[in-house]
Amino acid sequence: MTINGFQKMTLLDYPGKVACTLFTGGCNFRCPFCHNAVLVTGGCSESYSEEEILSYLEKRKGILDGVCITGGEPLLQKDITDFIRKIKALGYSVKLDTNGSFPDRLKSLVDEGLVDYVAMDIKNSIEKYPLTAGCDQKLIPFIEESIDFLLSGKVDYEFRTTVVKEFHNADDIFSLAKRIEGAEKYYLQFFEDSGGLLCEGLSAVDKDTMEAMRMKAEPFVKRAEVRGG
Repeated sequence: MTINGFQKMTLLDYPGKVACTLFTGGCNFRCPFCHNAVLVTGGCSESYSEEEILSYLEKRKGILDGVCITGGEPLLQKDITDFIRKIKALGYSVKLDTNGSFPDRLKSLVDEGLVDYVAMDIKNSIEKYPLTAGCDQKLIPFIEESIDFLLSGKVDYEFRTTVVKEFHNADDIFSLAKRIEGAEKYYLQFFEDSGGLLCEGLSAVDKDTMEAMRMKAEPFVKRAEVRGG
């Protein structure tokens, strides 16, 4: 496992849980607005071993409830299954953040009972995916397969979209929400320029625009909410 970041406690990353968050290195997307760009490009100097993480988790039993694994794209890690097995053996719930481009690996983890909650980032409407995510068009069928798998309800999940003024409009959100029709939870997240992005000159939409986008999504999903702002 390549672990380049470690937040020892969070009340925000895992709904309903006191958790820690692990940040894996590397990603097969190049989203211009990525807030973890240093993890994507391999420029992070921090590194944590599995032994360090597991030792911490052993000591925090009864204090922490869950472990969030994010990135980068965690499913790029070839040994992630064995690593999560070790986390689960300690009694923790596991939340996985993913871009959805590895549906077979996602299904395998869920089928084995290794993941309790999945947060899938949906970058934009299907038509605008390559532009928004900096990914190959060939990945679109895999992303759609992951969407359909989560919609099947085999694991607790959420979909979320970081809204960027230069990439998203209300029609995009309408199209996107229609694609995930019936979803349990869909979150629209305000973009924040935390520095070190892959692309400069990006900006957030205003609150009124975000609310209009939320209303576009609301008819298609069971819960549409805004985060941040």
